[in-house]
Amino acid sequence: MVFHDYLTLIIPSLVGFIFTIIAAKFLMGYMKEAGVTSPDHNKKGMPTLPASVGLAVAIGFSIGIFTYAFGVSAHLYGAVADLVDLFATVLSVVLISLVGLLDDINVKATMVKSTDMMDTRKGLRQAYKPIMTVMGALPLMAVINSTGLDTLAIPFIGQVNFGLFYPLIIIPLAIIFTSNSFNLLGGFDGIATGTGFLASLALMIYALIYGNYIGALLASVLTTVLFAFLFFNIFPAKAIPGDSFTYGVGAALLVIMALGNMEIFGIIVFMPWIIEFVLHLRRKFKVTDLGKMRSDGTFAPPYGRKIYSWTHLIMNLKRCREWEVSLYMWVVEILFILLAFGLKSLAII
Repeated sequence: MVFHDYLTLIIPSLVGFIFTIIAAKFLMGYMKEAGVTSPDHNKKGMPTLPASVGLAVAIGFSIGIFTYAFGVSAHLYGAVADLVDLFATVLSVVLISLVGLLDDINVKATMVKSTDMMDTRKGLRQAYKPIMTVMGALPLMAVINSTGLDTLAIPFIGQVNFGLFYPLIIIPLAIIFTSNSFNLLGGFDGIATGTGFLASLALMIYALIYGNYIGALLASVLTTVLFAFLFFNIFPAKAIPGDSFTYGVGAALLVIMALGNMEIFGIIVFMPWIIEFVLHLRRKFKVTDLGKMRSDGTFAPPYGRKIYSWTHLIMNLKRCREWEVSLYMWVVEILFILLAFGLKSLAII
C-alpha cells in the first residue's frame, strides 16, 4: 500500500475522531436534558449519567467515511474503494444504531425489572430487536449480492461457494447475531468500548497486512472513533454508551469482516461475544453482567459460582474493582486476537 493510500486512511480517521468527540460532548448534554439517563450501578450512590451517548460513534464513523467520499468526488485522490459499498455500510450501521436508540430512550420514571435487575430503562421487547435489526442489514445484503461476494474460506475444507444463500440468509443472520451479541457484554466502564476498539484494531492490522483496502478504511475509521469515545467511557465513565453504541459497533464489525474478506479471522476475534451469547442463552438471556458491590469497592458475582457471563467468571477468579473487570476482559480479547493471528501465520485460516 503506497503513501497516497495511507493518507486516504489517516484523513477520514482523523476527521471521524474529531467529530466523535464533538458529538459525544453534545449528546451528553442533550440526553441529560431529554431525560435519557441511567443510574451507574457500579458506583456508590448510583449517580445518574446521560445514556445512549455512544450514538456519537455512529456519527463519527459516518462522517469519517463521508470524508473519504468527499475527497474522491472533489478529485483530491483517486477512488480506491467502491463508494456504493461505503454508503451501504454507513446506512446499515446508522439504521442498526437507531434500533439501539429506540431501545435506549424507553426510560421510565421509576425502577422496572430489566435483565434480572431493577433499572429505569425498560427497552424494547426482546422479540422486536432481531426483526428491526434485519432492516439495517438490507443495504449490505444488496451490495454483497451485486458484488458477487458469495464464498467463504473454511479451515480444512477450502473455498465454499454459498451463492445467493450468502447475501440473503447468512449476512442478515450474521448481522442480527453480531449486533445483539455485542450488546450482551457490558455494564462496566470501558468494557464494551475497549474490547470493541481492540477487535477493530485487529481487523485493521489484518487488512493492512493482507492488502484489503476497503477493510482497512472501514476498520481504521471505526478504530479511531472508538478510541475517541474511550475518553468518555473509560473508568470513571462520564456517559453510558447505550444500545445505540453496542448495536452499531457490532454491526460495523460484521460489515468489516464481510467486505474485508476476513470472515474466519473475524469470527475468532469475535469469539468472546460468541461465548457470551452461549453463556447468556443458558439463562434465556435474563442475565445481568453486573456484580454486587462489597464494602471495599470490589464486586461479588451476582449468581455465586454459576457463570452466565465473562464478568461472572472474572469476579469468581479474583476480587475485582470495576476497572479491573474491564481490564481483564480486554486481556481476554487480546488473547483471542493473538490466537487469530497465530492461526493465520500457520495458514490454518
